[in-house]
Amino acid sequence: MALTVYLSIVVCGAVSLVMIAGIAFIQDTRLFSSAPKEARDVLIPRDRELFCGARTIGWVLAAFGLLMILGAFGFAIWDGFRSGFTFRQFFIRLTIMFTVYKLYDMVFFDYFLLMKFRFFQHYYPEVESVFDDPDRKYGFNLKSQLVKLIVVFPAISALAAWICAQLK
Repeated sequence: MALTVYLSIVVCGAVSLVMIAGIAFIQDTRLFSSAPKEARDVLIPRDRELFCGARTIGWVLAAFGLLMILGAFGFAIWDGFRSGFTFRQFFIRLTIMFTVYKLYDMVFFDYFLLMKFRFFQHYYPEVESVFDDPDRKYGFNLKSQLVKLIVVFPAISALAAWICAQLK
């Protein structure tokens, strides 16, 4: 269980690294497909780098973050094989990892970074009018986030656990 929690934290840190690389360094609006449509509609493409080499640094950080995510899930599965996990154990481990990630995404990214700390608005001030709704207490995509948390990620975990159980 401790390893599962640790790997979940690694995934959260890696996802943060990818997000910071995309928003602060790469600044390519094509990377913001998960942003609300209202925000994507007003984004102004950034033709100039924030500073010389910013995009290169961003792509290196994003690649490192993606490798960390793949490594964490790969290690979780490898350790499950090594430990003789059953379908149920694989399913529980993967579900915990996805759930921790999604809760982190919903609380830290959507609530704190977007609504409270205004991280995205700092780099893209043109979205101020979209995100500055005083009646909004949370981000824009709560329904899709909950669908992922309750339906999509458990389904992916079940499929991956079934495949792992068949391979052992």
